[in-house]
Amino acid sequence: MPEIIWGENKTAAQLVAIAKRMKDHGSLVLVSRVSEDKAKILSGEFPNGIYYPVARLFIEKNRVENLVKTQGKILVLAAGTSDLPVAEEAFLTAEVLGNSVEKIYDVGVAGLHRLLREVARLREASVLIVVAGMEGALPSVVAGLVGRPIIAVPTSVGYGTGLGGFSALLTMLNGCAPGVTVVNIDNGVGAAVAAHLINRHV
Repeated sequence: MPEIIWGENKTAAQLVAIAKRMKDHGSLVLVSRVSEDKAKILSGEFPNGIYYPVARLFIEKNRVENLVKTQGKILVLAAGTSDLPVAEEAFLTAEVLGNSVEKIYDVGVAGLHRLLREVARLREASVLIVVAGMEGALPSVVAGLVGRPIIAVPTSVGYGTGLGGFSALLTMLNGCAPGVTVVNIDNGVGAAVAAHLINRHV
């Protein structure tokens, strides 16, 4: 597993210095939670890097071929459009780690018919990352449809009583479907790494 650099609360100069040390050791450069201003500076230092503004990720695939290639498939689900920053963070992180990754978005419980149309694809995946805000019910629904490992990601999307994602977090932790693992609020990177570690042993 390569180290992943947390971009918030670090200056652009600190990010550049850390990323250069990692690149010197042959690691890919993956920086999460990067603002556009910091991304411009990183792009100047790493011209082969790509900034993904929705996911707020900066990635330079230095020697990515050395990563362990996995056999299974990770599927990323997002309940709604507002969950896309976290879902894309998970999708791109899992992909750059060497996984085959697919995504299905806008399949939340408010539009359950859209999820049910995709059941065959859900069952083809080795592990699923399920991203949802509001009440956070989607992971339990998915777990009731498929017998696969599920990484649930609560997002900070919702009205006042959503409490910045705590309502979704508590729903996921209290879900009745066994075998669902829950990561922290908005933690797409953590979900991707967990899914990667499961997928490499499929």
